[in-house]
Amino acid sequence: MIKLGLPLKTKRLTLRPYTMNDLDDLHDIQSRPEVTRYLTFGARDSDQVRESLQKRIQAAKLDDQGKDHSLALAVVLPETGTLIGDVVLFWTSKEHRQGEIGYIFHPDHGGKGYATEAAQVMLRLGFEELGLHRIVGRLNARNVASARVLVRLGMRCEGQFIQNQMIDGEWVDEVVYAILEDEWRAR
Repeated sequence: MIKLGLPLKTKRLTLRPYTMNDLDDLHDIQSRPEVTRYLTFGARDSDQVRESLQKRIQAAKLDDQGKDHSLALAVVLPETGTLIGDVVLFWTSKEHRQGEIGYIFHPDHGGKGYATEAAQVMLRLGFEELGLHRIVGRLNARNVASARVLVRLGMRCEGQFIQNQMIDGEWVDEVVYAILEDEWRAR
């Protein structure tokens, strides 16, 4: 298991493990159709958010690889303690030193650079703590705002998979961005 010294702090944010006290704030994020429109799940009801939160609580450490082995952290504003978003780092392959990042933020806090700031921490953890060689970000091709975050992080577009995902009964394209460890260190 990797010891991370949580919570993690940035200039403006605190990234900490989830608790059951986050249920209402997480519901406020995940129940919004405008938040989930580009995700592989739709707006969630209270029971679905509770289940999602329980998984996030369990994902407070990195001890193995694979999609079920991830670090999910609540992103909060330190001055108020308000949960404004979610960041995740998946350890997808120990052998190939691969990872994936993801993030979801409340729309009231969009456009302030919070997603970039929080995702930067996850890249640092992946490269410095796990010794990853490559980290990807995957997104619905229509999610232009998320693509801008990945570009600000120094990630490059590596490919677009045509009609690769079924979202809300419609085939959509998936775009993959990536950054290598040496590219990240050179920034």
